Amino acid sequence: MVTGKGKKRLRNIPVFYDSPKKSRTIWLTDDAWQMIERLASTFEATSKSEYLEELIRKRYFEANANVDCD
Repeated sequence: MVTGKGKKRLRNIPVFYDSPKKSRTIWLTDDAWQMIERLASTFEATSKSEYLEELIRKRYFEANANVDCD
C-alpha cells in the first residue's frame, strides 16, 4: 500500500485505516523478524508494520466472513 507521490502524511491522521496507529511491543525471534522483513519487501508493503497490519486484517476478515451479523 503506497500513499502515492505528492500525498503528504500528517501525524495522527490515518492514511489507510480509520484510526491512527500506536506504538506496540511484540517479542519475536530473529528468524521471524527476518521473515517479516523479506515478506514485507516481497509484497511491496511500505513497512514491516504495514505488512503485519495488512496480514492481520486480511486473516481477521477471512475468519469472520461467515459470521452472522444480526
